[in-house]
Amino acid sequence: MNVRLLALAGVVACAVVLPLTLASAGPVGDSARSSSEGARAVVRTPPRGDAKDRSVVSEGPPRVLGLGLATAARCGPELSSPDGVEAQTCVMTQGEETWARTYYRNATGKALDSELSFMGPGGRILQLRCAVDADDEPATCETPREHTRGGPDAYTAVAEFAAQGTGGPLLLRSGSNSGDSGTS
Repeated sequence: MNVRLLALAGVVACAVVLPLTLASAGPVGDSARSSSEGARAVVRTPPRGDAKDRSVVSEGPPRVLGLGLATAARCGPELSSPDGVEAQTCVMTQGEETWARTYYRNATGKALDSELSFMGPGGRILQLRCAVDADDEPATCETPREHTRGGPDAYTAVAEFAAQGTGGPLLLRSGSNSGDSGTS
């Protein structure tokens, strides 16, 4: 009788320890995420079709799931006009690229004309017209990226929002410089 109890205790111990061991290993694929570049974990069912017995096979180099290069943003203040236009304009820098971006919301109920100007070292200016719909949803407009010349402080961005049509009144002007020397 003692032999039967010992055998039964051994089966119970295995039944308890095995699930705990698997649970402490974490979900399938975590090792691929924590490894360096490009691998993916693939779960394959053995040829017998036994779904309980799965093995993890690593194919290819491990992958990196990072955010990539950090992006620095130098933004002016968030502004709003009495007419219902809200905007904030920034100079963005990532690696060796710099560009201008404006975040805006048009609550006027009418489509607007908008122009984003990106000024860089040596008097270089890039102007871009942005389509501003009357849908009251937050949106962005940005210039193409260019190779950074000098430091990020050498760049300035200005976005202007006006009523549609030739000579429509200026509703809001938003710039990347906040007037102080700090960054946001």
